[in-house]
Amino acid sequence: MSGAGKPDFFYREAQRLGYVARSAFKLLQMQKQYKLITPGSSVLDLGCAPGAWLQVACQSLGPLKNGGLVVGIDLKKVKVPAEHCDSRVQTVCADVMKLPRAHVRELSPQQKGFSVVLSDMCPLVSGISSKDAALSLELGVQALNLAVGGAALAHCNNEIQTEESNDGATIISDDNGVLRRGGNLVIKLLESEDVQEINKICKPLFRKASLLRPKATRSSSREIYLICQGLQSQAKT
Repeated sequence: MSGAGKPDFFYREAQRLGYVARSAFKLLQMQKQYKLITPGSSVLDLGCAPGAWLQVACQSLGPLKNGGLVVGIDLKKVKVPAEHCDSRVQTVCADVMKLPRAHVRELSPQQKGFSVVLSDMCPLVSGISSKDAALSLELGVQALNLAVGGAALAHCNNEIQTEESNDGATIISDDNGVLRRGGNLVIKLLESEDVQEINKICKPLFRKASLLRPKATRSSSREIYLICQGLQSQAKT
Protein backbone atom coordinates (compact mmCIF):
# COMPACT_ATOMS: atom_id res chain seq x y z
CA MET A 1 0.00 0.00 0.00
CA SER A 2 1.31 3.43 -0.94
CA GLY A 3 2.46 5.40 2.06
CA ALA A 4 2.69 2.38 4.38
CA GLY A 5 5.26 2.43 7.17
CA LYS A 6 5.82 6.07 8.05
CA PRO A 7 2.07 6.90 8.11
CA ASP A 8 1.55 4.00 10.52
CA PHE A 9 4.23 5.47 12.78
CA PHE A 10 2.58 8.89 12.91
CA TYR A 11 -0.85 7.31 13.41
CA ARG A 12 0.42 5.30 16.37
CA GLU A 13 2.25 8.31 17.80
CA ALA A 14 -0.90 10.43 17.55
CA GLN A 15 -2.83 7.82 19.51
CA ARG A 16 -0.06 7.46 22.07
CA LEU A 17 0.25 11.20 22.68
CA GLY A 18 -3.46 11.98 22.68
CA TYR A 19 -3.76 13.83 19.36
CA VAL A 20 -6.99 13.33 17.43
CA ALA A 21 -5.16 12.95 14.09
CA ARG A 22 -1.68 12.39 12.63
CA SER A 23 -1.86 15.89 11.10
CA ALA A 24 -0.77 17.23 14.50
CA PHE A 25 2.79 16.30 13.58
CA LYS A 26 2.71 18.54 10.51
CA LEU A 27 2.07 21.62 12.64
CA LEU A 28 4.48 20.39 15.31
CA GLN A 29 7.22 20.27 12.65
CA MET A 30 6.33 23.78 11.47
CA GLN A 31 6.46 25.00 15.05
CA LYS A 32 9.87 23.45 15.58
CA GLN A 33 11.31 24.93 12.37
CA TYR A 34 9.58 28.31 12.21
CA LYS A 35 8.19 29.08 15.70
CA LEU A 36 4.99 30.45 14.19
CA ILE A 37 2.95 30.45 17.41
CA THR A 38 4.40 32.09 20.51
CA PRO A 39 3.02 32.25 24.07
CA GLY A 40 -0.03 34.49 24.18
CA SER A 41 -0.65 34.40 20.41
CA SER A 42 -4.11 34.67 18.88
CA VAL A 43 -4.55 31.88 16.33
CA LEU A 44 -7.15 31.38 13.60
CA ASP A 45 -7.37 27.79 12.31
CA LEU A 46 -9.25 27.49 9.00
CA GLY A 47 -10.50 23.99 8.17
CA CYS A 48 -9.90 22.91 11.76
CA ALA A 49 -11.56 19.45 11.68
CA PRO A 50 -10.91 17.06 13.33
CA GLY A 51 -9.04 19.30 15.79
CA ALA A 52 -5.40 18.18 15.84
CA TRP A 53 -4.11 21.64 14.89
CA LEU A 54 -6.29 23.16 17.63
CA GLN A 55 -4.44 20.91 20.08
CA VAL A 56 -0.96 21.86 18.85
CA ALA A 57 -1.85 25.55 18.66
CA CYS A 58 -3.16 25.55 22.23
CA GLN A 59 -0.07 23.73 23.48
CA SER A 60 2.09 26.34 21.73
CA LEU A 61 0.41 29.17 23.65
CA GLY A 62 2.07 27.97 26.83
CA PRO A 63 0.43 27.95 30.28
CA LEU A 64 -3.08 29.34 30.69
CA LYS A 65 -1.70 32.36 32.57
CA ASN A 66 0.06 33.47 29.36
CA GLY A 67 -3.29 34.16 27.74
CA GLY A 68 -3.86 33.79 24.02
CA LEU A 69 -6.70 32.38 21.95
CA VAL A 70 -7.34 29.70 19.32
CA VAL A 71 -10.40 29.96 17.07
CA GLY A 72 -11.17 27.11 14.68
CA ILE A 73 -13.57 27.42 11.74
CA ASP A 74 -14.86 24.48 9.72
CA LEU A 75 -17.82 23.44 7.59
CA LYS A 76 -18.27 20.58 10.06
CA LYS A 77 -19.20 21.08 13.68
CA VAL A 78 -15.96 20.39 15.56
CA LYS A 79 -15.88 19.52 19.24
CA VAL A 80 -12.85 20.95 21.01
CA PRO A 81 -10.63 17.97 21.95
CA ALA A 82 -10.46 17.41 25.70
CA GLU A 83 -6.74 16.61 25.63
CA HIS A 84 -4.14 19.32 24.96
CA CYS A 85 -6.86 22.02 24.76
CA ASP A 86 -8.18 24.39 27.42
CA SER A 87 -10.68 27.24 27.73
CA ARG A 88 -8.73 29.34 25.23
CA VAL A 89 -9.94 27.16 22.34
CA GLN A 90 -13.27 27.66 20.60
CA THR A 91 -14.76 26.52 17.28
CA VAL A 92 -17.21 28.01 14.80
CA CYS A 93 -19.24 26.00 12.27
CA ALA A 94 -19.29 28.11 9.08
CA ASP A 95 -18.22 28.27 5.44
CA VAL A 96 -15.14 30.47 5.50
CA MET A 97 -15.55 31.06 1.75
CA LYS A 98 -18.75 32.96 2.51
CA LEU A 99 -17.97 34.36 5.96
CA PRO A 100 -17.54 38.17 5.92
CA ARG A 101 -14.07 39.26 6.97
CA ALA A 102 -15.53 41.63 9.54
CA HIS A 103 -17.27 38.71 11.27
CA VAL A 104 -14.01 36.78 11.45
CA ARG A 105 -12.19 39.79 12.88
CA GLU A 106 -14.84 40.06 15.60
CA LEU A 107 -13.68 36.65 16.87
CA SER A 108 -10.18 38.01 17.61
CA PRO A 109 -9.03 39.68 20.85
CA GLN A 110 -10.38 43.25 21.01
CA GLN A 111 -11.40 42.65 17.38
CA LYS A 112 -7.88 43.70 16.34
CA GLY A 113 -7.06 40.59 14.32
CA PHE A 114 -5.04 37.42 14.79
CA SER A 115 -1.28 37.01 15.12
CA VAL A 116 -1.35 33.65 13.29
CA VAL A 117 -3.66 32.33 10.55
CA LEU A 118 -3.47 28.62 9.71
CA SER A 119 -5.28 27.19 6.69
CA ASP A 120 -5.44 23.41 6.44
CA MET A 121 -8.45 23.64 4.13
CA CYS A 122 -8.62 21.03 1.40
CA PRO A 123 -11.21 20.53 -1.36
CA LEU A 124 -13.12 17.30 -1.88
CA VAL A 125 -10.65 15.38 -4.02
CA SER A 126 -12.02 14.29 -7.41
CA GLY A 127 -8.94 12.38 -8.53
CA ILE A 128 -8.46 14.75 -11.47
CA SER A 129 -5.12 16.38 -10.66
CA SER A 130 -5.64 19.66 -12.49
CA LYS A 131 -9.13 20.15 -11.08
CA ASP A 132 -8.07 19.32 -7.54
CA ALA A 133 -5.07 21.67 -7.75
CA ALA A 134 -7.28 24.49 -9.04
CA LEU A 135 -9.79 24.01 -6.20
CA SER A 136 -6.96 23.89 -3.69
CA LEU A 137 -5.54 27.10 -5.12
CA GLU A 138 -8.93 28.79 -4.82
CA LEU A 139 -9.05 27.91 -1.13
CA GLY A 140 -5.46 29.09 -0.70
CA VAL A 141 -6.16 32.43 -2.36
CA GLN A 142 -9.23 32.85 -0.15
CA ALA A 143 -7.13 32.19 2.96
CA LEU A 144 -4.53 34.71 1.77
CA ASN A 145 -7.21 37.27 0.98
CA LEU A 146 -8.88 36.76 4.35
CA ALA A 147 -5.55 37.16 6.14
CA VAL A 148 -4.11 40.12 4.24
CA GLY A 149 -7.05 41.89 2.61
CA GLY A 150 -6.88 44.41 -0.21
CA ALA A 151 -3.12 44.24 -0.70
CA ALA A 152 -3.30 40.53 -1.46
CA LEU A 153 -6.32 40.95 -3.71
CA ALA A 154 -4.50 43.53 -5.85
CA HIS A 155 -1.62 41.11 -6.39
CA CYS A 156 -3.94 38.15 -6.96
CA ASN A 157 -5.87 39.98 -9.66
CA ASN A 158 -2.63 40.51 -11.54
CA GLU A 159 -1.12 37.07 -11.01
CA ILE A 160 -3.82 34.44 -10.57
CA GLN A 161 -7.13 33.96 -12.33
CA THR A 162 -9.81 32.71 -9.95
CA GLU A 163 -13.06 31.20 -11.14
CA GLU A 164 -16.49 32.30 -9.99
CA SER A 165 -18.23 30.03 -7.53
CA ASN A 166 -21.42 28.18 -8.42
CA ASP A 167 -23.61 31.02 -7.16
CA GLY A 168 -21.71 33.56 -9.27
CA ALA A 169 -19.90 35.12 -6.31
CA THR A 170 -16.27 36.11 -6.57
CA ILE A 171 -13.72 36.70 -3.87
CA ILE A 172 -14.39 40.16 -2.48
CA SER A 173 -11.98 42.11 -0.34
CA ASP A 174 -11.97 45.16 1.88
CA ASP A 175 -8.77 46.97 2.74
CA ASN A 176 -8.05 45.16 5.99
CA GLY A 177 -7.25 41.52 6.52
CA VAL A 178 -7.60 39.64 9.79
CA LEU A 179 -3.86 39.01 10.21
CA ARG A 180 -2.00 41.53 12.33
CA ARG A 181 1.13 43.27 11.10
CA GLY A 182 4.12 41.01 11.80
CA GLY A 183 1.84 37.96 11.87
CA ASN A 184 2.34 34.53 10.30
CA LEU A 185 0.27 32.63 7.74
CA VAL A 186 0.24 28.94 6.74
CA ILE A 187 -1.64 27.75 3.63
CA LYS A 188 -2.06 24.15 2.47
CA LEU A 189 -1.93 23.66 -1.31
CA LEU A 190 -1.77 20.78 -3.75
CA GLU A 191 1.40 20.77 -5.81
CA SER A 192 1.09 22.43 -9.22
CA GLU A 193 2.84 25.20 -11.12
CA ASP A 194 0.43 27.65 -9.48
CA VAL A 195 2.09 27.02 -6.12
CA GLN A 196 5.09 29.05 -7.26
CA GLU A 197 2.76 31.83 -8.42
CA ILE A 198 1.07 32.22 -5.05
CA ASN A 199 4.50 31.96 -3.42
CA LYS A 200 5.66 34.89 -5.58
CA ILE A 201 2.61 36.89 -4.49
CA CYS A 202 3.38 36.30 -0.82
CA LYS A 203 7.09 37.11 -0.91
CA PRO A 204 6.68 40.93 -1.05
CA LEU A 205 3.82 40.83 1.47
CA PHE A 206 5.81 38.96 4.11
CA ARG A 207 9.32 39.07 5.53
CA LYS A 208 9.82 35.48 4.41
CA ALA A 209 7.85 32.88 2.43
CA SER A 210 8.85 29.20 2.34
CA LEU A 211 7.45 25.92 1.05
CA LEU A 212 7.45 22.80 3.21
CA ARG A 213 6.36 19.21 2.74
CA PRO A 214 6.10 17.90 6.33
CA LYS A 215 7.50 14.50 7.19
CA ALA A 216 4.08 13.35 8.40
CA THR A 217 2.57 13.88 4.93
CA ARG A 218 1.53 10.61 3.32
CA SER A 219 3.77 9.59 0.40
CA SER A 220 0.72 9.41 -1.88
CA SER A 221 -0.32 12.99 -1.09
CA ARG A 222 0.55 16.03 -3.22
CA GLU A 223 -0.01 18.49 -0.39
CA ILE A 224 2.55 21.17 0.36
CA TYR A 225 2.45 24.08 2.79
CA LEU A 226 3.24 27.71 2.08
CA ILE A 227 4.62 29.27 5.25
CA CYS A 228 4.65 33.06 5.37
CA GLN A 229 6.37 34.85 8.25
CA GLY A 230 6.13 38.48 9.29
CA LEU A 231 3.37 40.38 7.50
CA GLN A 232 4.91 43.58 6.19
CA SER A 233 3.56 47.06 6.86
CA GLN A 234 2.72 47.54 3.17
CA ALA A 235 -0.09 45.03 3.68
CA LYS A 236 -2.45 47.21 5.66
CA THR A 237 -3.90 45.65 8.85
